[in-house]
Amino acid sequence: MYLMANKPASLLSAGPMRNFATNIKKISSEIIEANDDLVEFNIRFLDYYKQLADTWSEAQKKVNEKMPAIPNDTEQLEAYKRIWIDIFETDFTELFDSGKFGENYGKLVASELELTKHWNNIMSVLLQSANLPNRDEIDDVYKQLHDLRRKVAKLESDLQQKGEQDGK
Repeated sequence: MYLMANKPASLLSAGPMRNFATNIKKISSEIIEANDDLVEFNIRFLDYYKQLADTWSEAQKKVNEKMPAIPNDTEQLEAYKRIWIDIFETDFTELFDSGKFGENYGKLVASELELTKHWNNIMSVLLQSANLPNRDEIDDVYKQLHDLRRKVAKLESDLQQKGEQDGK
C-alpha cells in the first residue's frame, strides 16, 4: 500500500511533469488574468450584439410602418425590397458611424487580442514544460528554412549561368 501512495508524488519529481509542476504557477496566473479579460470580452460582445439587434429591430419597425401590407405581386415585392434595403442601409450606416459603436467595437477587438495573448502564453508554458518547441522557435526554423531555400535557388541559378557561359 505504501508504494502505491508514493507513485503520484514520484511522478512530479522527474521528466515533463516536474517542469509542469514548476510552471503551474505561471499557468494559474495566466488563467486568472485571462478570466478577467474574458469577462471584459463578454461584456463588450453582448453590447455589440445588443447594438446590432436594436438597430435591426428599429429598422424593421420603420419598414413595417412604411409597408404594412404583405406584397401581393412582383412589383410590390420589388418596392418592398427597395424600401427594406434603403431603411436598413441608412440605419446600419448610422450605427457603424456612431462613436459609441466604434468605441465598443475597438474595446471588443482589444479584449479579444488580450485573450489571445493569454492563450499563447499558456501554450508556450505548456510546450516548454513538455520540452517541445514553442511558436517563436518554430517560426525561426521556418524563417531559416526559407532563407536556405532562397540561397540554394540563387546558387543553382548562378551555377547554371556559369555552366552556360563555360559552354559557349
